[in-house]
Amino acid sequence: MKTLLCAFALLTASMAFAKSYSVTLYQNSILGATELKAGTYKLDLKDDKAIFTDGKKTAEAQAKVESAPDKFGSTTVRFQNGDGKYRIQEIRIGGTNMKVVFN
Repeated sequence: MKTLLCAFALLTASMAFAKSYSVTLYQNSILGATELKAGTYKLDLKDDKAIFTDGKKTAEAQAKVESAPDKFGSTTVRFQNGDGKYRIQEIRIGGTNMKVVFN
């Protein structure tokens, strides 16, 4: 019985650290070396990686999670557009003070 309780506690703790968010891209975007079509994606944050999944396609990139002083009202995506392509630079997660920064 103790073993079962310990296993359940570990499973619950690991689920608490797995973070998933919904992000909508309104235009085709570049994440790392992958082009993502406009649409809604599930964003999973694991260790130092951000993983985008839309059911068919998965893209991942190195990312750093930072805290802002205030909560963001909605999820927003900031881009770098120096070469005519929209490269994801930062995602601010609505309802939290967390932002995901990409190199």
